Amino acid sequence: MTAEQLFAQLWQDYTQRLCPSAAKVQALLKEGEALINDHIALRTFNLSPVGIETLVKPFLKLGYQQAGEYDFEAKKLSAIHLQHSDESLPKVFISELRVEQCSAVLQAIVAKLVSQVDSSQLVVGDFLFGGRMWTLSSEDYQTLAKESEYAAWLAAHGYGANHFTVSVNQLNRFVEVTEVNDYLRTESFNINESGGEVKGSPEVLLEQSSTMADKVPVMFSDGEQSIPGGFYEFAKRYQMADGNYYQGFVAASADKIFESTHQ
Repeated sequence: MTAEQLFAQLWQDYTQRLCPSAAKVQALLKEGEALINDHIALRTFNLSPVGIETLVKPFLKLGYQQAGEYDFEAKKLSAIHLQHSDESLPKVFISELRVEQCSAVLQAIVAKLVSQVDSSQLVVGDFLFGGRMWTLSSEDYQTLAKESEYAAWLAAHGYGANHFTVSVNQLNRFVEVTEVNDYLRTESFNINESGGEVKGSPEVLLEQSSTMADKVPVMFSDGEQSIPGGFYEFAKRYQMADGNYYQGFVAASADKIFESTHQ
């Protein structure tokens, strides 16, 4: 599988299962050529065999390299981002929940889920868009959500792109992230206001915003429910002193972007 094929599969899963409204956003913002995808984000637990080290392998085989590490103390998350020498390929932001820092109840539920994973399913990269690899009750989902929206989201949806990201730098009609937000509001999209509608600033070389997650149907072991799925992000990058555009992420901003999936 090439990098292009992997991202095409991730996009297909994202728009069909996690964020159907993304196709409409694409149509609204596209200006003739394909939109540049700044980055995608993936979530996991820091337990074997599904930790970050497993999720990075398919990308490393495709020529990606780790380029940054991030800590989200309040949310008990660790994260890295990967970049490719081919700048046309999106960056990949992968986070994991530090399960051992959570309550005994959460640890027990997550351990029960991960115990259902057959590690042989993780050898090929298609698990990255394969969805849930375990059964989950709505009761366990709600128990997780009370403590960690992140854990609940991952438990319910499994593996797939939590979000794709439009590069605002590419757009001609809109220069500022706020202009994108305002336009999407006129099209009835809800924008994530946590920490302000724009996270970051020119001073930290990155500005980000996002829609609130679509509500999508998920089948639990005891029936179907509609819960937050994926969302669409918008990022504007600024030039550094050397003239190159900043390629990293700002933890304080990403912390608030995570809340796009809150119930």
